[in-house]
Amino acid sequence: MVDTAIDEQIYLNGIDGATGNYLIPPMQPGEAAQFAVASQPDSQTASILKSLWQQASQPHLGVSFSRDPLKLTESGWCVVFHQAEDPAVKAALAPLIEHRSRQIADDSIVKPDLEYRDGESVPDWLARHRVGVGVVDPTKIPLYVLIVGSPDRIPFEFGHILDVQYCVGRLHFDIADDYRRYSESVVAYETAASPPNTREIVFFGPRQANDAPTRLSSEYLVKPLGTSTEPSNILSGIKRKTGVEFTSRLYPPDQSTKACLSKIFQGDEVRTPAFLFTASHGLGWPMDHPQQFAASGALLCQDFRSLGLGPLKSEHYFAGSDLGPDAKVHGLVCFHFACYSVGCPSHNRFLHQPNQEPPLIAPKPFFAALPKALLSHASGGALGVFGHVERAWPQSITTRGAGPQLLPFENVIGYSLIGSPLGYALKDFNERYASLSTNLGSLLERKSFGLQVPDTELATRWTERNDAEAYVLFGDPGARVRVEELS
Repeated sequence: MVDTAIDEQIYLNGIDGATGNYLIPPMQPGEAAQFAVASQPDSQTASILKSLWQQASQPHLGVSFSRDPLKLTESGWCVVFHQAEDPAVKAALAPLIEHRSRQIADDSIVKPDLEYRDGESVPDWLARHRVGVGVVDPTKIPLYVLIVGSPDRIPFEFGHILDVQYCVGRLHFDIADDYRRYSESVVAYETAASPPNTREIVFFGPRQANDAPTRLSSEYLVKPLGTSTEPSNILSGIKRKTGVEFTSRLYPPDQSTKACLSKIFQGDEVRTPAFLFTASHGLGWPMDHPQQFAASGALLCQDFRSLGLGPLKSEHYFAGSDLGPDAKVHGLVCFHFACYSVGCPSHNRFLHQPNQEPPLIAPKPFFAALPKALLSHASGGALGVFGHVERAWPQSITTRGAGPQLLPFENVIGYSLIGSPLGYALKDFNERYASLSTNLGSLLERKSFGLQVPDTELATRWTERNDAEAYVLFGDPGARVRVEELS
C-alpha cells in the first residue's frame, strides 16, 4: 500500500524550469474540493460524457457488432483538417492517406478530408456528418480519426470528448515537411520487409530526493510495470495473446539519467525497442519564457537531484532539441507519464476559484517539441507518443483505500504490443474519463443540494478525472506495431 504520508496531500506533476520548484504547490483535499466545484464542465459536456460512458460500456465500442473495432478494414479511418488548413499540409500527408486507402480498399469507410469548423462542439460536428452521439457509422465517420492541425484551431477538448466514442490521434507540426517525414515514415515502417525494432519494452523512471510525485511514479508505477515477476505482468499477457515473447528492461531511479535516455533513443546498447515507458516530472515554463515552446513537457531526469536548487540546466532534462540526427527511433512507440509531455493548453482550467476565469499559462495551446521531434525524425520517426496535454496527477496512480491502479497503463502497453491500432490502446483511459466525469458530476450535484460530500472523496474523484481526461495519442491512430515480425 501507498504510504499515508504521501497520501495526505495532493500533488501535481511538473517542475517550473525557471525556478526548480513545483509548478503548483501541494494542496490539501479541502482546497482541491473547491477547485473541483469551480472547474466542473458545462451541462452539455456533462450530458455528452454521461451518454458516452453508457455507450462505452458496450464491448463493440459503439460500432456495429458486424464490424471488428480492431480492424481498419472494417471500422475505417479518416483525417480531420481545420477548414482553413494549409493545402501544403494536406499534400504532405498524401503518402499516408494513399497507403491507408490501399490498405483498407473500401472507399466508403475511408474519409481523407473531413472538415472541422471554428467553434464546433462534438455534437455539432457529429450532427453535421449525420451521426449521433454514442453511435459509430464508419460510412459517415470511421472509427479511427486522425485530427490534423494546431490545438488553437481544433481544441484539445474537442479531441478529448471525441476520443471517448472514437479512436483518436492528434498530429501537428510547424512545417509541412515534418508532416511529409512522418507520413512517409509510417508507410515505410508498415511496408518494409521487416521492422527495425526489437521485442523489448524499456522502463525509465527517475526519483528526485524528498519528492512525493516521483516516489509514487517510480515505486508504484514504473517498478511494478517493468518487473516481470509481477503476477499480472505485461509480458505474459502479450505471449498469451500472440505467442510472441517480449523482454523488459527496467532502469532504476539512479540509472534514469539524461545520458541513459539518450542511449535508448540512439540504440547504443541494443537496437531500438518496440516500446518505451517513462514516468517523470515534465517541465513547465512561465508565460513568454524563451523555453516555453521549446522545452515544455521535456522529461526531467535523475541528473536533477532535488527541488529548490534554482533554475534548471539543460543537462537536467531531455527536450526535443536533444534528439540528435543519429537517433534511431523508427517504429518506436512511447508513453511519457509527465506533465505537458504531449502538449500544453493556453489556460489552467482546473486550478481556479469559483466564478473566476481560468488563468492564462501560455500565449496559445500547443503540442510539445519532443513528440514532434520523435515523429518527424529524418532517419525515420516514431509511430506514436502517448502522453499528457495537461498536468499529470501522480495520485491517480493509486485510489484511496484501494492501492495502485495500473490496469489502464498495462492495457496501453499491452494493446499496442499485441498489434492493435494505437488509437485503440487508450480505450481504458477514455472510458475511465467518461466514468469518472459522470461520478464526479453526481458528487457535485449532491453537494449543490446541500448534502454532505467529504472533501477527500471529492478531491480524489476530481484528480482521477483530470488525469484520465488529458491522455492523448500524438500520431496516426491507425498505425500498429508489427509484433509477429519483430526480432
